[in-house]
This record gives sequence, C-alpha cells and structure tokens, in this order.
Amino acid sequence: MTLVKRSLAECIGTFWLVLGGCGSAVLAAAFPEVGIGLLGVALAFGLTVLTMAFAIGHISGCHLNPAVSIGLAAGGRFPVRELPAYIVAQVIGGIVAAAVLYCIASGKAGFELSSGLASNGYGAHSPGGYSLTAALISEVVMTAMFLLIIMGATDKRAPQGLAPIAIGLALTLIHLISIPVTNTSVNPARSTGPAILVGDWALAQLWLFWVAPIIGAVIGALVYRCIASEDSRG
Repeated sequence: MTLVKRSLAECIGTFWLVLGGCGSAVLAAAFPEVGIGLLGVALAFGLTVLTMAFAIGHISGCHLNPAVSIGLAAGGRFPVRELPAYIVAQVIGGIVAAAVLYCIASGKAGFELSSGLASNGYGAHSPGGYSLTAALISEVVMTAMFLLIIMGATDKRAPQGLAPIAIGLALTLIHLISIPVTNTSVNPARSTGPAILVGDWALAQLWLFWVAPIIGAVIGALVYRCIASEDSRG
C-alpha cells in the first residue's frame, strides 16, 4: 500500500474520530432530556477508534493521532521517515471534522463558538477547573498508558484480531478518567481541529496538547519495549 493511500486513510480515520467524539460532546452530551453525558461522550470516542481500526487498520495501522505515530516510531513499530505524511494527514482530518461539526452545530439558534467546540483546556478552560500542572500530568500519563496498551494489543504474541476492542475500550476509559481535567486530548490532531476554529484561548493553550501527549506516547512506547523484550538469558 502506498504512503499516499495510507495517509489518506489516516486523514479519513482522524476525521471520523474528531467528528464522532467531539460531535457527541457538542451535539448530544447535554441534549434536553436524552443527553448522553460524560459516559456517552467517552464511549463515542472509543467507538470511533474501534470502528476505524476494523475499517482501516489493515491499510494504515489506524493511528489517527500524531502522538500515537510518534510513539510507535519510538517503539520501533513505525518508520520515522513516514511520520510527516501521517501527521499532516491526521491534522487535516481533524481540522476538516471540526469545520463540519461547526457547520452542523451553528444550525441551531443560540449556538456560540466561544463555548469551545469541545476544545481542550486547563485552568479556567478545564471542565473541572484543573490547573496546568494537573492537566500536564493527566495528558502525559493517559497517553503513556494508551501507547502501552496499543503496543501490547498489537504485539504479534498477543491474541490476534482483538486489538481494536482493547484499544477502543482503553480510549473510552481514558476519557472517563480525564474529561473533567482537560476535556481529554491524548491526541494533538483532535485538539488542533477545534482550537483552530475557536481561536483565542483554545489556540493559546494548544501547545500543551501537543507537548504532553507526545511525551507520554514516547514514555509509554519505551516502557512497553523494555518490559516486553525477550530475555536472552537462560
């Protein structure tokens, strides 16, 4: 499969992740009487990864996330030379999804872009009012665990065919834990799309949602590589 086709698959997959996850938060989380709430939004993010892993996993690996691609490269599972193409495709997918979501959401009277479009934030823009330090720790740790799970679930020694389920459920759990802290990023492309449309504070705080997930991803990949390496002694 050519790099162009794989990158296109990543763009489409990331589009689905941002539209499905952020869309559930913006359109359905607090819908009158039948809102899906925090649990529903967390599940929506997990389902986007689960469905796309089955749809495009055999094409591109279904990273859908610059931090995942970088982490897999650090873990020896992905060629560094292909990172730029994957990352650009993922970010484009996230931006297009945010634009589509805005077009839908703005069709309702009273919608205000300043509400955030499910942007990630800390301090005054954290759903629970958590500090920059808390947000940093949360994003690093959650992304580290996400990469460890991805590396383990896709290891050739792991049960075959079940990786999408484990990874989708992992992302659901991550959101259940950290939505109150940062609205949950663990994915720079997911953060970039809404931030570009919202601008202002969302763009000013975007740096954290690139730096922390990438650091966490590299840590998680290296930890897995260390604990999973086969001991050559006796």
